[in-house]
Amino acid sequence: MTTPLYWQTEGEGSDLVLIHGWGMNGAVWQTTSEKLSQHYRVHTVDLSGYGHSAELGSADFDEMVKQVLAQAPKKAAWLGWSLGGLIATKAALTSPERVSQLITVASSPRFSAEKGWRGIKPLVLSQFTEQLKTDFTLTVERFMALQAMGSPNAKQDIKLVKKAVFSRPMPDQQALATGLMILADIDLREAVSQLSMPVCRMYGRLDGLVPIKVAHDMDELMPNSAKIVFEQASHAPFISHNDEFISELRTFLNQHA
Repeated sequence: MTTPLYWQTEGEGSDLVLIHGWGMNGAVWQTTSEKLSQHYRVHTVDLSGYGHSAELGSADFDEMVKQVLAQAPKKAAWLGWSLGGLIATKAALTSPERVSQLITVASSPRFSAEKGWRGIKPLVLSQFTEQLKTDFTLTVERFMALQAMGSPNAKQDIKLVKKAVFSRPMPDQQALATGLMILADIDLREAVSQLSMPVCRMYGRLDGLVPIKVAHDMDELMPNSAKIVFEQASHAPFISHNDEFISELRTFLNQHA
């Protein structure tokens, strides 16, 4: 039996699961879930080692997917941001009958750059790993600053997110290190063509972690998926362009209800 993760559920309607990214927790969705809960039953989770699930410690990639599936609604639309997009994608591949629609936000099936594929340079990931060991809070803050880059209200956005995220327990350091390893190692590029449910991929054109080139390369890997690009957004379009983000998400969900 897997130890329960911390979940929050609000609203009523069809089920929608929101999965946060590296270094964050479910509170990152606060504004988004408040608005979405007027139309859906919204479920936000703190992944193992993060927020109110911090004491569960580190879990590897497959274990994280299993833990979320163990408590998620029997059937729901799944939306994953950044690292959460990898988890949502893997859940959709593992248990397609549980995932009615898949939405990934500022995510990639392969985060790490390699020849012919854009992404985060391995050196940047290893620097993050080293910085984590020396100054944990600063590393998470730097990562947040990266996320909102390019947003017209960057300072204000970061302030709000920090307040929400830091209102919950700090993440487990080992979980953060494992998360970085997942970003460095996992490659779902070949698998994504097997996804059978409607898929929507959302990107920020100014994203430094998931370059816009990835969005175009994914058109070839997933020709039947929908693609939405937020022109002025960086790595967190749901923070910097919240209303536009919700509008696009609702349009996609309604089209494929």
